[in-house]
Amino acid sequence: MNAALAQDYSGAPLGAPVYELNNVSKTYARNLVVALEDVSLTLRKGSFTSVIGSSGCGKSTLLKIMAGLIPPTKGRVVLQSKPVTGPRHDIGMMFQQATLFPWKTAAENIVLPIEIRDGKAAAKKAIDSAHDLLEMVGLEGFENVYPNELSGGMAQRAAICRMLITEPAVLLLDEPFSALDELSRDMMNMELQRICNEQHATAFLVTHSIQEAVILSDEIVVMKPRPGRIAEIVDVDLPRPRTLDMMTTPKFGEIVDYIRTLLDKGEDM
Repeated sequence: MNAALAQDYSGAPLGAPVYELNNVSKTYARNLVVALEDVSLTLRKGSFTSVIGSSGCGKSTLLKIMAGLIPPTKGRVVLQSKPVTGPRHDIGMMFQQATLFPWKTAAENIVLPIEIRDGKAAAKKAIDSAHDLLEMVGLEGFENVYPNELSGGMAQRAAICRMLITEPAVLLLDEPFSALDELSRDMMNMELQRICNEQHATAFLVTHSIQEAVILSDEIVVMKPRPGRIAEIVDVDLPRPRTLDMMTTPKFGEIVDYIRTLLDKGEDM
C-alpha cells in the first residue's frame, strides 16, 4: 500500500519536513497508564495526514501534544526546527464545533486570534485579509453576519478562515465536520481539500471515518490501543485532486478494506 512518490494536493512532490515527532510517549496517573508509546512521525510541507484508530489508541493525546497543550513524557516534538513546548501562533487548530463568539461578526471572529495576540489595532488592519479568506471559502458578503445567522457548514467555513488568518505552519484538525450531516460533510471535505491546495497547507486530521481519511489524505496513520502506538502508515496513492466519485472506485475500496483490516488486528491485540 505504499506509493512510489508522495505528492501534495496539486500532484507536485511533497516538500521538506515541517513537523517531526521522535519517539514520543505519554503516561498518565503516575506512569500507570500509557497513552502513547514511541510514536515517530514526519509531516512534510503540503501534505495531508490523517490519524485513525479505536477509542483509547491515543489520537486525542497525540493531537494535544502536537498542539503544545500537553507535554510528552518522553520524546521530541519539533515544528519548523523549533521544539514545541506550548501553544504557538504557527499552529492552527480547528475543532468539532466552530466555537464562534455570538456577539462578533464573521469577520470579527476571524481576526480574533490577531486581536488576542497583537491587540485591536492589529485586528482592525487584518479585516481586509479576513474578507479575502471569506471570499476564498465562498462566504463573500457574509462579513458582517453573526454566527446565529450561519448554517453549520458556513460556521465551519468561517472557523477555517480563523485558523488560516495567522498563516500557521501546520493545521491540526480534530474531526472538524463530524457534527454535520453526511452530504454537508462530504462537501466540506472537498472544500477543505481545495483550500489546503490553494494555501499549500500542511494538515493533520483526527477522524473516526476511514472513508474521510482516504479521500483527503496522502498518508494515514493507523494506530492500535493499549498502549497507543502506530500500527502502520499507509500511503494513499490516489490521484489529485480527489473527487467524491473516487469513493466508488475499486482502488478506493481496496484502501478502505486494508485499513479496516489493520484496525481489526489492532483491536485483537
